Amino acid sequence: MSLLQAFADESFKEDDDGGFYVLAAAVLPVDRHEELRELMLGLRAERTGKLHWNVLASDQKRAVVKRVADFEELHLVSVGAPVPARRQERGRSLCLQRLVLELHTLGVSLLVAEGRTVQLDARDVRTIQQSRFSLPRDATFRVQHARGADEPLLWISDIVAGAVRARQEGIPDYADQLAECVIELQVDTRA
Repeated sequence: MSLLQAFADESFKEDDDGGFYVLAAAVLPVDRHEELRELMLGLRAERTGKLHWNVLASDQKRAVVKRVADFEELHLVSVGAPVPARRQERGRSLCLQRLVLELHTLGVSLLVAEGRTVQLDARDVRTIQQSRFSLPRDATFRVQHARGADEPLLWISDIVAGAVRARQEGIPDYADQLAECVIELQVDTRA
C-alpha cells in the first residue's frame, strides 16, 4: 500500500440563518502525486494561475468534477454547521479537528492545506497540535501550508469542497458525481 498524504481546501458560507463550513481533503497516494498534478495542470483553461471552483462556468464545473471522480481516490469532507456571520474560523477549527482524527485513522500523517495568511496558518497549526491529544500517544500528524497556485493537488480539494458547497446550497448535481469517492463528516459547530 502506498503512503498517503492529504491536500485540503475549504469553502464556506457565513449566515446567521444557515451558514456552513466545508473543509475537503483529497487523500492521495504519494506514488500518484506527479500523475495527478499533470492531470490537474491540463484542466486549467489558461496556463497561468490556479484552477479555482468559484470562477468556473457550470459546464466547466461538471467537467472537472467528472475528472476528479475518475481519479477514484478518496476524499474526506467535514461539513460544519451552523456558521453564523463572523464565526468562520471557529467552524474551520472544528472541521479541521474532525478531519485530523479521520485522516489519522486512514494512515495519513501529513496534511497540506492551502495557505491563507501567516496568522491563520499558525491557527491551523495550533488546532492540529491540540487535535493530536485525541490521537494515540505515539501518533504523528503535521500540517504544511502551500500556495494554491503552486500546488495543483490542492485544486482537487477545492473542486470537492465547491461541489459539496453547491449541494448545501441546493445544487446537488456536482456532489452526486462524487458520491462514490466522498465521505462526508457532519460537525456540529454549536458545541
